[in-house]
Amino acid sequence: MAAEPPVIVFDAMCVLCSANAQFVLRHDKAGVFRLASMQGEAGQALYRRFGIDPADPDTMIVVRDGMALRDSDAVLAIWGGLGWPWRAATALGFVPKRLRDAVYRLVARNRYRLFGKRESCWLPSAEQRSRVLR
Repeated sequence: MAAEPPVIVFDAMCVLCSANAQFVLRHDKAGVFRLASMQGEAGQALYRRFGIDPADPDTMIVVRDGMALRDSDAVLAIWGGLGWPWRAATALGFVPKRLRDAVYRLVARNRYRLFGKRESCWLPSAEQRSRVLR
């Protein structure tokens, strides 16, 4: 039985988060990741499954092998899954997790103020739709 592909749950209203989702779709040549917005049913269900309030999330997650990676661990998992040259960024894993997560949470808390908020959710192109869960 084949393993389920990892799923990135992200905020499709956030300009930074949706830009990251588009980046993943563009650079994930092997099709490793699926995406789910926290505004959609699949994303909300995954957030609830891992104890995160979808109406007030404090992190994006990467769900892999039945577990949720949060904060900077989720970012490192994404970079690692994209292959070269993006995988090189996983070298930041040497930075202590407490420090990585503190920086992640600072940006996450201020994401709308720093990067903006969309009027409506980002929607994938027709060719990307098969990789985005609803």
